[in-house]
Amino acid sequence: MLTSISSIEDSRYFGKAVLVRVDYNVSLSNSSIGEDYRIRMSLPTVEYLSKRGAKVILASHLGRPKGWQSGYSLELVAQRLSSIVRTSRVGFVSNCIGDEVRNKVNEMQNGDILLLENLRFYKEEETNNPDFARQLASIANIYVNDAFSTSHRKHASTYGAARLFDTRLAGFNLSREVGYLSMMKENPIKPLKILVGGVKIRDKIGALENLLPKAEKLLLGGAVAYTFLKAKGIKTGISPIDEEHLPWVTKALTMYGDKILLPSDHIVASSPNEGYASIARDIPDEFAGFDIGNETIQRYSVEVGGDGSGTVFWNGPMGQFEIALFSNGTINMAKSVALAYWRGSKTLIGGGDTLEAMKRSGVSEGEVSHVSTGGGATLRFLAGDEMPGLDAINSA
Repeated sequence: MLTSISSIEDSRYFGKAVLVRVDYNVSLSNSSIGEDYRIRMSLPTVEYLSKRGAKVILASHLGRPKGWQSGYSLELVAQRLSSIVRTSRVGFVSNCIGDEVRNKVNEMQNGDILLLENLRFYKEEETNNPDFARQLASIANIYVNDAFSTSHRKHASTYGAARLFDTRLAGFNLSREVGYLSMMKENPIKPLKILVGGVKIRDKIGALENLLPKAEKLLLGGAVAYTFLKAKGIKTGISPIDEEHLPWVTKALTMYGDKILLPSDHIVASSPNEGYASIARDIPDEFAGFDIGNETIQRYSVEVGGDGSGTVFWNGPMGQFEIALFSNGTINMAKSVALAYWRGSKTLIGGGDTLEAMKRSGVSEGEVSHVSTGGGATLRFLAGDEMPGLDAINSA
């Protein structure tokens, strides 16, 4: 059972240094931040601790740098955080361990916020190096995990350092994630309808094995759908097929075929840059599918929009939505999920691509019950896999 930061007395935070693992792995382009959803989702935890007189030290990774690369610095994130936080000043330090960090922490006043530099500038973060974990832990008195999206990794900041603290707590964002996903995994409000797209089947198998017995319908789009279609003997042209997992797909169709809905028409092209045509059922040999067709959109919209009952979970776009010609399926599914929410269904969206697709479709975060900040972590949790970041604070 996770212990939330609101479960202990406020006085225990006053004057204490609190290390908060956040996920500020946002997109950067031309020295500016793109989608800042993950930053905004951390604000309830950050401001709660700051208001109670804690010295709030934030730790995060950004991207996959190879050593120290200025393009992966979190300094821009500190500037964005400073512009939206309401409780106190936000500082930044150009390292995450060492004397410079300790000096900055010692200079902090109660309520101050300090963002450390990118954890992944050190390879020791991802290897869960004990000395690196010890140095991280040495700057604070209390540990808080508010980064569900990194909790499936056994890294120094999510596991090794956390276990060195006597007081290990869950932030509001992490608690909310676990609450919603636990409900869906263990006891979803029925009927449960699952909308799955994207590219890789491999990453979704564990979650689907857990959810399919509880689901009323599984609606498939994106590249994932073509492997299912091939398993049914339907022509898929040069669409991507996951040959390795065809046996699992065939087994799933045998066991749950009455629950699985597949595209009946497609938007196809010989390549993403060369025209398109709507094809019913079979895809010609020289073409690949890049989006679901209008007939499929209509069928899926009715299923997803529903009557305001049950739960809808969406993971993965319906096609190559970044290109306007192939975005119609994803746009319509985003609007259908929003409609289900307004009619009264519990709606959950998981995965970074799905969040981006939702935003591009004009659907706001307020039009779904919950948007998971996790991609891989969400699927791993739903699969019942090990979650080292949760285990570390659960064992306190």
